[in-house]
Amino acid sequence: MSDLNVDFLENKLREAGLRPTRQRLALAHLLFSGDDRHVTAEQLHFEVSELGEHVSLATVYNTLHQFRNAGLLRELAIESSKTYFDTNTSNHNHYFLEADGKLWDIPSDSIAIEGLPQPPEGMRIAHVDVMVRLVKDDKSGQSD
Repeated sequence: MSDLNVDFLENKLREAGLRPTRQRLALAHLLFSGDDRHVTAEQLHFEVSELGEHVSLATVYNTLHQFRNAGLLRELAIESSKTYFDTNTSNHNHYFLEADGKLWDIPSDSIAIEGLPQPPEGMRIAHVDVMVRLVKDDKSGQSD
């Protein structure tokens, strides 16, 4: 990590109210140093281990939840046993390829949501999550 990148990440964590520990910085580097990402705790744990950092899976989970609580990540519960963390915290929607467990953003201009109900009194709608689940088409690539 370059000094400039470390400074940027330290500031990002401090602005979110988090102390920039070595482990948080290593995880923040993987999450925020490139394009937006969708990762599971297990994926991130593997990646940080590949860098030679000693971070337990429990610490990865705790850090991801701290980042989510600080507004740095969005948590997406896809299935009861699978949770992804999204570095793009804007209100947007996703495709999910079930067989591969791959998740990616739906372009914001390609989906319209209409007819939302009025929320109960004293409530407001925070997000509308649309998850389009995909399966590979067995017929694609085959001629009749």
